[in-house]
Amino acid sequence: MIQKQSAVATTAAGETVDAYLLTAGATRMRVLTWGGIITHLFTPDRDGVDGDIVLGFDDDADYLKLAHPYFGAIIGRVGNRIARGRFTLDGVEHELATNNGPSHLHGGKVGYDKRVWTATAIDDPIVPQLELTLRDRDGTEGYPGTLDVTVVYTLRDGVLRIDYRATTDRATPLNLTNHSYFNLHDAGASPMTDHVMQLDADRYLPVDTLLIPVGEPVPVRGTPIDFTIAKPIGKDLSAMGGQPEGYDHNLVLRDAAPNTLPNTLRRAARVTDPASGRSLECWTTEPGVQLYSGNFLDGTLTGKDGATYAKHHAFCLETQHYPDAVNRPTYPNTILRPGKTFVSATEYRFGRA
Repeated sequence: MIQKQSAVATTAAGETVDAYLLTAGATRMRVLTWGGIITHLFTPDRDGVDGDIVLGFDDDADYLKLAHPYFGAIIGRVGNRIARGRFTLDGVEHELATNNGPSHLHGGKVGYDKRVWTATAIDDPIVPQLELTLRDRDGTEGYPGTLDVTVVYTLRDGVLRIDYRATTDRATPLNLTNHSYFNLHDAGASPMTDHVMQLDADRYLPVDTLLIPVGEPVPVRGTPIDFTIAKPIGKDLSAMGGQPEGYDHNLVLRDAAPNTLPNTLRRAARVTDPASGRSLECWTTEPGVQLYSGNFLDGTLTGKDGATYAKHHAFCLETQHYPDAVNRPTYPNTILRPGKTFVSATEYRFGRA
């Protein structure tokens, strides 16, 4: 079932922002046409009691006027960082907007998280879908080519599926993802460090002080980011270092089999919350996932029900190609060319531990 809430906010340019409520069994979510933002996601705990599990705001206008860290948003044209905001493609150097020190982050100053998407609701009592489309013009944020992007949110009881599709008229880098912040206990009112996580990844990308990868993937074994065996997220958090300390790294996912097709879903992560009994599994067709432990949440944002979002109050699992891949020929390719269609899918599967 889908319900539309019209004109819940207005952009500075006078564009109307709508919201859509999707319900499938015991799972409910709410999405804005501004940035495709998932504002709420309700799943039952071990006792069957519904609870919201994503960070955000009570007032929809806050998503437009506050400098929040991409809560729940679609990220593009290129998610994660591009070093120095520069890349060379087919012999031509391109300079992008820089919005994270000297780096280009999550699509630049006006990425897909700050655009109004066109929504089409596909109302179904069992499997509702919300299709969001956007035309990203040539030259926006410095990117070459006009890109047509479609993102479809499909809700089933216990499953949120996100399908991404894009075409272009010129060769361009592309790396789409969603930036929901999860806390399975209380939507970010308290730390998530006691959540237990397992990652299906044996390698990761070390980074420099700007969070740019410094080379090829290395084994996680013997490092604080080794989640091959389930452990509390907070167990080795401080040992990872960083300023601020914590996880903000791309994990290289295992293939389900040596002949895995590019469009095959594989499990990336499983997270459980001992307090509520909720669980989350992340499955994706992408080769990597960015584990982010909310390091830059600093207590300055007031979220839902007056909650203060402090450091390590949430985790993100951003399914993706690798950071700075456009400058790293040995990384999985992120270049989309005319005549080709980019296709990607991610599922978040909810249950009880």
